[in-house]
Amino acid sequence: MNENWMQKWEEVKDQLVSPVDIESYFTSDEIMEQKMEVMDIGNVSLPSGKVIVRDPLVYLRMGEKPYFMETPKGDFPVKIAIVHLEDWGSRYAAVKVEFTQEKPVLYREALTGDEDLEDLGPDDFFGFIVDAGLGCIADAEAVPFIDQFISALNVENIYDDYFAELFAKSYRDNPANQRELGDWINWTVPGTDYQVPMFASGLGDGMYPVYFGYDVQGNICGLYIHFIDLELEFSEDDDEDEDEDENPGPPDNFIFLK
Repeated sequence: MNENWMQKWEEVKDQLVSPVDIESYFTSDEIMEQKMEVMDIGNVSLPSGKVIVRDPLVYLRMGEKPYFMETPKGDFPVKIAIVHLEDWGSRYAAVKVEFTQEKPVLYREALTGDEDLEDLGPDDFFGFIVDAGLGCIADAEAVPFIDQFISALNVENIYDDYFAELFAKSYRDNPANQRELGDWINWTVPGTDYQVPMFASGLGDGMYPVYFGYDVQGNICGLYIHFIDLELEFSEDDDEDEDEDENPGPPDNFIFLK
């Protein structure tokens, strides 16, 4: 990240705003006639406030850049919004780290400072790539310990040879909203106190956006991973969506803190 990148980000940041009120996934019993449920999976450790969201089996390595916006420091609750779909079963639609109890009024995409911000289209987003069906939330301070632990195991397949049993135990201990092989764990990195929640990505492999939620005072109140856009998936009238402002920008009383 450099001064030129920051200047460009200031120009385009309101194009990188979620058109969806993702918090509603955690407060509504039903969205687009689909039943919703919220599940707590414990805390994430963010001692430096430098957050990384990655596929933990493929892209979580030493040297990974955190998002340039730093969060509050500490241990914070992680919640999963589950949608119960008739055809696909129960899926994880969104994941949230709750920093405060304040309601978000704006969701701006989390970026690392390396993104190419030129020629952004109205539907463009960056997000993180999932290749192993999982996402995780970690602090940059924890990643070297994760990398060292996995390297020291020296196994052929880190999921089959290590994580699979942890996910299976998660199902045995907490079977609600999980498949028998397990869909989430809250992993404490061995030899440390770092908690790193891992969870199934909503629709499997792909790219998923991550947003910081800001309250009306401009403070970060949450981090949101948006796996399934229910409004988009179940909209009956795509033409109506085209007429809406997809990048509404902040409300009039919003105070953005740099």
